[in-house]
Amino acid sequence: MEYTILILLLPAIMFIFLGLAGHKLKPKIAGIFGTISLGIVTLLSLTTAWEYFTSPRVNGVFEKIIPFNIEWLRLGEFLHIDIGILLDPISVIMLVVISLVSFMVHLYSMGYMHGEKGFQRYYAFLSLFTFSMLGLVVATNIFQTYIFWELVGVSSYLLIGFYYTKPSAIAASKKAFIVTRFADLGFLIGILVLSFYGQTFGFIDLMGGSSDLVLQGAAQKSFLGIGVLSWALGLMFIGAAGKSAMFPLHIWLPDAMEGPTPVSALIHAATMVVAGVYLVARMFPLYIVYAPGVLEIIACVGAFTALFAAIIACVQTDIKRVLAFSTISQIGFMMVALGVSTSMDAHGGLGYMASMFHLFTHAMFKALLFLGAGSIIHAVHSNEMKDMGGLRKHMPITHITFLIACLAIAGIPPFSGFFSKDEILAAAFKFSPMMGWVMTVIAGITAFYMFRLYYNIFWAKEAKHEHKPHESGYSMTVPLMVLALITCVAGFIPFGHFITANGLVYDLHLETSVALLSVGVAIISILIATIFYRKETQPIPEMLASKLKFIHKSAYKRFYIDEIYQFITHKVIFACISTPIAWFDRHIVDGFMNLMASATQKLSYLIRNFQSGRVQQYAYVFLLGIVVIVGLILLIL
Repeated sequence: MEYTILILLLPAIMFIFLGLAGHKLKPKIAGIFGTISLGIVTLLSLTTAWEYFTSPRVNGVFEKIIPFNIEWLRLGEFLHIDIGILLDPISVIMLVVISLVSFMVHLYSMGYMHGEKGFQRYYAFLSLFTFSMLGLVVATNIFQTYIFWELVGVSSYLLIGFYYTKPSAIAASKKAFIVTRFADLGFLIGILVLSFYGQTFGFIDLMGGSSDLVLQGAAQKSFLGIGVLSWALGLMFIGAAGKSAMFPLHIWLPDAMEGPTPVSALIHAATMVVAGVYLVARMFPLYIVYAPGVLEIIACVGAFTALFAAIIACVQTDIKRVLAFSTISQIGFMMVALGVSTSMDAHGGLGYMASMFHLFTHAMFKALLFLGAGSIIHAVHSNEMKDMGGLRKHMPITHITFLIACLAIAGIPPFSGFFSKDEILAAAFKFSPMMGWVMTVIAGITAFYMFRLYYNIFWAKEAKHEHKPHESGYSMTVPLMVLALITCVAGFIPFGHFITANGLVYDLHLETSVALLSVGVAIISILIATIFYRKETQPIPEMLASKLKFIHKSAYKRFYIDEIYQFITHKVIFACISTPIAWFDRHIVDGFMNLMASATQKLSYLIRNFQSGRVQQYAYVFLLGIVVIVGLILLIL
């Protein structure tokens, strides 16, 4: 599988080519180059998946393969940073997800971004992001993961701020960059602690390889009563929480919708935000052995985040922000599935498999939702639901594909979201009945707000438009149809045969009680949304909003979390800490330096005559010096 190196090289080469020479190409030509490149990458990824998953297993599991690896930097006798490619079930699945969604976004953007200034630059940034994300998921060691992790942050910053003349886009890109950098500091410290005790960066060595005995010894050491490995893995989860927008580090994701809608589909729905989930899944063998307590914290954080974001999504009016909070909630589901996997038995493996299964299905239907939203925005030139309504008549393809995605995320069979979410709920109930019921309620809220969105867009009273809305072109509708088809059939993939944990294989199975409960809750939620929003004029939502004004306003304002951050940063950190430090730096430190410079200047002015250039004066001073020295000698004697 040496050809897998091309999966990384092609988008990297395309980024350099379009970045340096793109301005000399016609926009359409640059888009074609970028799209063809990603098409080839997608074919290579699918070929890799086929070859890998059809290869024979070793002791019931798929073998880890490293087709390419070079030593990049040696840090000592044991530690060295490599750059390579690691193929195992989760990395191969991620290759398929990233390349396929990225290819759909590249194709879709040919129509959506047509006529935009900076079209070539846009495709260069897309290639950079795809390269960074692919390099992250196939990393052979944790430091390579960190390098590409930071590249993902840079490329997302560039894409969110693509409209660099728009102040809100610039603010959103800086917000995303700064928040994730703070989280990544925890990730870096966790890497350093883990590598110090494990004496390696390599994933294979860390997880049952040459460092196994070393880690077992390190597990006996503690800091503040907590094992150092628990600290390391907990700090790494902070990095994952930042990238995956977990509470309270979620504040950057809704604002990141300021970027182009295809960017939202690529970065903030299907690939970048699941990087945190992928990191926890990659380190899962260490979590389950050395830090099961951290897994329980991950489950609690994930559940709270899922509930918190779902409530906010119920009252948002911007369709992209509804989908943004939906993403945060669904990522919470994936984190819960990993967090409830606290044992080495079948229950633990079920949660691990369910998380990866939902990651795959969610990537497809959420990308479909965002691209569908882009098609709608392209038609009505607004993000607000009040400017839509009745679009089913004008946009039949977008309508049907959007409905399929809504049914999938609501958990209605036979769409893919039903199967993956059912596995998560089953794992949650096995972990704790309370956790299972909480996640079931959140699943019901998800169905409600998604059909609130659907009815407001396609069934509400049609808004007045300057131009009659119409269906998008083939470059935009073909990706919608492809993703809708995948959403319809992906649930029947025997995912348990591909994603294994601890050597256990999990067949797709439905626990009847859990499935009936989840479907029943989803149907009830959809019926409530239908009663509230199906008719063109329905006062029930307005009546509830007026009666629950405080709760409604708080949820609409995202429970004022952003305002709290603004108060802490501006009124506390900037005003009480940064301003005094700045004053000390300007007046004390700079003042002392200026004093030294001034004193040196004045002293130089006073002694400048010693360098007058007159020989007679030099001779006079020389003789005077000799007289003084001789006088001192005589006095001493």
